[in-house]
Amino acid sequence: MILMEISSGWDSFFQLIGVLLIFLFVLAITYFTTKWIAGYQKGTMSNKNIKVIESFRVNNNKFIQIIQVGEKYLAISICKDSINVLTELTKEQLTWLPTEDETTAAKAPNFQEILEKLKGKFPRK
Repeated sequence: MILMEISSGWDSFFQLIGVLLIFLFVLAITYFTTKWIAGYQKGTMSNKNIKVIESFRVNNNKFIQIIQVGEKYLAISICKDSINVLTELTKEQLTWLPTEDETTAAKAPNFQEILEKLKGKFPRK
């Protein structure tokens, strides 16, 4: 009788370890797939003629964006079903232009930084 209880305890322990290993495996695959997709999208989006310089949310589904198309800068409004050009801007009219480092950092947040921010929100025991 005692042998059956010990065997059952070990079976439960090995099942728990198995589930944890499967979870870690799926988590690792998800992480590397996300990194690969981000790198792929970054490669396809870089050195293109259209760049979003700045975006401002007016409402839930309404935005005003400053975009660069070639050498021109345009202010556009984006609504649920339409996009309208508001005006064309010159480079001198813009008060701030992002550098290449800022555009890549804004588009691809670092997972480690997000994790550290979350750790800071939870109290230590």
